[in-house]
Amino acid sequence: MQIAKIALTLIIFSAGIAHADVVSSKGKASVTYSDTQATPETKTKALQAAQMNAIDFYYAEAGDAEVENLDAIREKIRSDPDRFILDTTVLNELDDPASHKYTVTVRVSLNGSNLRLALRSASAVGTTTTGERSQLAFIFLSRQVDTNTTFDARVTKRAVVSDQGDASKATQQAGTEGEVIKKSQVSTNASMKATESHDTEQTATIESGGASLVRSNATTWKLIPSQGLGDVVTQIFKTSGYRVAEAQFVEPLSGGKLKVAAIEGDYESGNDLRSATLQNVVEGLRTADVRYFALATLDVGQVGVDPTTGLKRMVVTVNAKVLDVGQRIPESVAVAGPTQYAGVGPTEDEARTNALKLAAQSAARELTSQLANAGLR
Repeated sequence: MQIAKIALTLIIFSAGIAHADVVSSKGKASVTYSDTQATPETKTKALQAAQMNAIDFYYAEAGDAEVENLDAIREKIRSDPDRFILDTTVLNELDDPASHKYTVTVRVSLNGSNLRLALRSASAVGTTTTGERSQLAFIFLSRQVDTNTTFDARVTKRAVVSDQGDASKATQQAGTEGEVIKKSQVSTNASMKATESHDTEQTATIESGGASLVRSNATTWKLIPSQGLGDVVTQIFKTSGYRVAEAQFVEPLSGGKLKVAAIEGDYESGNDLRSATLQNVVEGLRTADVRYFALATLDVGQVGVDPTTGLKRMVVTVNAKVLDVGQRIPESVAVAGPTQYAGVGPTEDEARTNALKLAAQSAARELTSQLANAGLR
């Protein structure tokens, strides 16, 4: 059956890489020899080593979980390289007889589908029958900032004023009085002298201080309809061997506890589920006999212009995790993000769709890789 391949121009940020049916990677290897120059056998050995290094590099870009999975199928790749390596192009080769070393750099095209199938067959879930595999429910929410409120700093100031004074006053008065009697007349005389001084001293001390209160920004989100996103995620989990269902299909079986609307409401006002919502989710999943719950938010940024192509570009930040509710105390058994991915397209809608699909695919693959490493099924 022929599978139609549609090429989408995708740019990947941070640690994310594109997962398509055919992926490209580079590798380099050096081999020492004892002859006077590199023989065909030496070149073949170096070429094979460079091909394996290209596969190592591809998985190293995908993250630690993918590297651990590679160890489980490394010998299978070596024994049947044509199943996984579609094409090899030699980019550079150098034969140095003085040091008896031959070095080759290659670019290989890898069959991503066969690599994933090999990983699945080597995982714990891949070696069990369908009836023995655990049920997994998921909800991947794509959203964009609706409002972002910033608050000015509130400043409180205080001042303490102290007033201190000293005053003194001194008064002095001196006088004389006399009387002279002559015949029938009496004459008097008097004189008075007064002095007064007044000194005042005053000092003032002012002490000031205060506090500044700054509130963090308040952000609300609006959910974005993501047509086809559920199908993309379902395919990833299903091809990894899990019995998977979207959360809305589990809701009727949860005894009224798992409510998709409640989950959406929490993520419209914040970045986490409220405690009451989370407890209801766990109880509802147990009622529906679902052990694993994958939860992810895909936050869409502002539209921009790709400097290489001139097309519209949008960046998506993804955070995802898988909860194991089969235990008495639920725990996160796989975590991915925060990681950024970007998609480009001729219109804003196409750029957003490409970025969301890439982010959802990559997050789902990272989660399933971690589940496989942990031997969960």
